[in-house]
Amino acid sequence: MSDEIENQEYGLPRSGHETRIDGPVVLGEGEFQYEISGENWGRLPEGWNYREATAVAVDEQDRVYVFNRGTCPIVVFDQNGNMLDSWGEGIFNNPHGISLDLDGNLFCVDSGDSTVRKFTPEGELLMTIGEANQPSPPMSGNPFNAPTHVATDPISGEIYVADGYSNARVHKFSPNGELLFSWGESGTDEGQFNIVHNIATDSSGQVYVADRENHRIQIFGPDGQYRNQWVNLSRAATIYVDTRHDRDLVYIGEYFGGIGTNHIATDLGPRVTIMDTDGRIVGRVGTESYGSQPGRFFSPHGIAVDSAGNIYVAEVSHSDYGRIWGVSDELRSMQKMVRLT
Repeated sequence: MSDEIENQEYGLPRSGHETRIDGPVVLGEGEFQYEISGENWGRLPEGWNYREATAVAVDEQDRVYVFNRGTCPIVVFDQNGNMLDSWGEGIFNNPHGISLDLDGNLFCVDSGDSTVRKFTPEGELLMTIGEANQPSPPMSGNPFNAPTHVATDPISGEIYVADGYSNARVHKFSPNGELLFSWGESGTDEGQFNIVHNIATDSSGQVYVADRENHRIQIFGPDGQYRNQWVNLSRAATIYVDTRHDRDLVYIGEYFGGIGTNHIATDLGPRVTIMDTDGRIVGRVGTESYGSQPGRFFSPHGIAVDSAGNIYVAEVSHSDYGRIWGVSDELRSMQKMVRLT
């Protein structure tokens, strides 16, 4: 399909660089319904851009940390999108994943230089795991070669690192950065991975791995032993477990899973699926194919939820679409879904 046809079908003009905004729409079902505007969320200073937001985290005060590849790598907002702080210039090669530890510090994963860095919320560097620009050999199983995300054990504070693009591995570290053990290998069987793209823990300490190109979530114990898997997903790219309410809820961001010529297929992503920890789908947001219109997504790459149940979705729109289409301006890459019920 030509770029011109794609652009017309998905709300992008022939030049491919404007975002059509038709006003907020409501997505979802049952108790999980959300208003979404379809435009970039967060008020950036004049002249700034995200280029693309790659990940997002929300702390206990509902401050929103957007990790991006634009003007400033870390931008901090309040719930209303007012900018509170920014930092990180000159540090990162290729921002990829961001998450919080038990003390509210931030783990920032750089897939470009193969490091995991830990910062205070104000940007003070506390720890680095891995040596910058010294990746391990591809598929060696050793940390790291293009890691993707970090999760923290909710009880011990131990650190799980998804080492996903050129390894097929999860590494577990002590809170001070000592390697304890690793698990995983390339493949499609239980405990094997094909792009370990994201990782999260629930309140009991179970570990959830977004095994993206195997189209599934795999679940492990804190010892790395396989427990279960959830299938019937599109390309499961990002996962977040909300533990702040009366039950743990698992939010999964999925990429478009259609074949190369099936651009108008529905119910294949990109979308957000909400599940309980038993694997039951309790809500799903988004049915249409990728696009810039309100109610559609490009590529959900990072996801987080605030205390009100609002969902923040960071999307690698430029990498997956803008670059291919030759878009010169910025595509939408940061959305807030405001919960209505």
